[in-house]
Amino acid sequence: MFRPFFLFIGARYTNFKRRDHFITFISIVSMVGIALGVMVLITVLSVMNGFTKEIRSRILSITPHVMVAGWGENLQNWPVLADQLSKHKDVEAVGPYIDGQGMLTRGREVRGIVVKGVDPKAIDAVFPLKSTLKVGKVDELQEGSFHVIIGSHLAKTLGVNIGDTVTLVIPEVTVSMAGVAPRLKRLTVVGIFEVGYIYDSGFVFMNIQDAAKIFKTQGGVTGLQLRLDDPFAAPRIAKEIYNQTHGHYNVVDWTLLNSTYFSAVKMEKTMMFFTLIMILAIAVFNLISTLVMIVTDKRADIGVLRALGASTRKIMAIFISQGAIIGFIGTMLGVVAGVALALNVTDLVAALEQTFRVKFLSADVYFISFLPSDLQTQDVLLIGVCAMVLSLLATIHPAWRAANVQPAEALRHDA
Repeated sequence: MFRPFFLFIGARYTNFKRRDHFITFISIVSMVGIALGVMVLITVLSVMNGFTKEIRSRILSITPHVMVAGWGENLQNWPVLADQLSKHKDVEAVGPYIDGQGMLTRGREVRGIVVKGVDPKAIDAVFPLKSTLKVGKVDELQEGSFHVIIGSHLAKTLGVNIGDTVTLVIPEVTVSMAGVAPRLKRLTVVGIFEVGYIYDSGFVFMNIQDAAKIFKTQGGVTGLQLRLDDPFAAPRIAKEIYNQTHGHYNVVDWTLLNSTYFSAVKMEKTMMFFTLIMILAIAVFNLISTLVMIVTDKRADIGVLRALGASTRKIMAIFISQGAIIGFIGTMLGVVAGVALALNVTDLVAALEQTFRVKFLSADVYFISFLPSDLQTQDVLLIGVCAMVLSLLATIHPAWRAANVQPAEALRHDA
């Protein structure tokens, strides 16, 4: 089989069975350094992807994909708009909602909350609240009962459970013979949900008719919430709905509602990638020192090749190919190890927690109590390409030094 002579010689110089054990050792160290850098990059980015995916799924479990509301006013003739929106080919379900802010109190504990009035009949269709319930039933949200379902963190803070009562304080005052006082309403807790995100500490759900009475919407609703076939198409569909309604309504999708969080995660992932690339670059510096030592060791061979007519370009190709071989092997080992670790990091961390009886991610502190991982092909390819590019760049200086070795001088010193 035909092989270019520079590739043949470069491969021979990379042979780990050579007698020069020191050169062999530092070559192996270079490979291991590159492999470790690639492995760490793949694993860390996969874990960050896993956190993003997990949080996103929890957000979608309780947040509507698209919300259509009025510009600073309630929707009065909302059934007509709901019927119009339900005809969109990508919309699975449409349901009304009422939003309001207030404070929930019990004893001396006071917490600011968002009250969301929903139609119990449309809960399964619009967003799967039932799947997030720890205790209680959605069916308990009957009109006139003033029953509520609250988040687990809020329930823990207020010290309430099923059947307990809490007081809702509305930031509006009523004037009576006794003076000016805020509006109060006593509510009964009939369910506790847990998403594992900020919703657990600041959201309260109740029947939409009860919310209408509390917030005095006079038959209107805050807006309509839509559930789509594909939640990731929400930005496109929200724009279509906005254009179809000629901008008469405020149309917001779930990505826009959580844009601050996802922007922060994206920035964090980008900065982490470049930070770890720097660590990989440090590992690649070992490759430079390896090739420099090999060039020094092979000065006589270089002199012979130059005397036999090898051009400077071919001499450079020999050492570039040698560095490329070392970089390629290190990159492939790192990719294999990184993929294997990323696919099993969740089980590995769980086994370590069980063995050493420690908890790396406490449920009391973090929204997620396990280490998720989401291995993405594009990340693996990007990391592999970056590792190979850095390896090739590292070969340029040593190869240039080898190409500038003078044959006569090299042979005279060897003699």
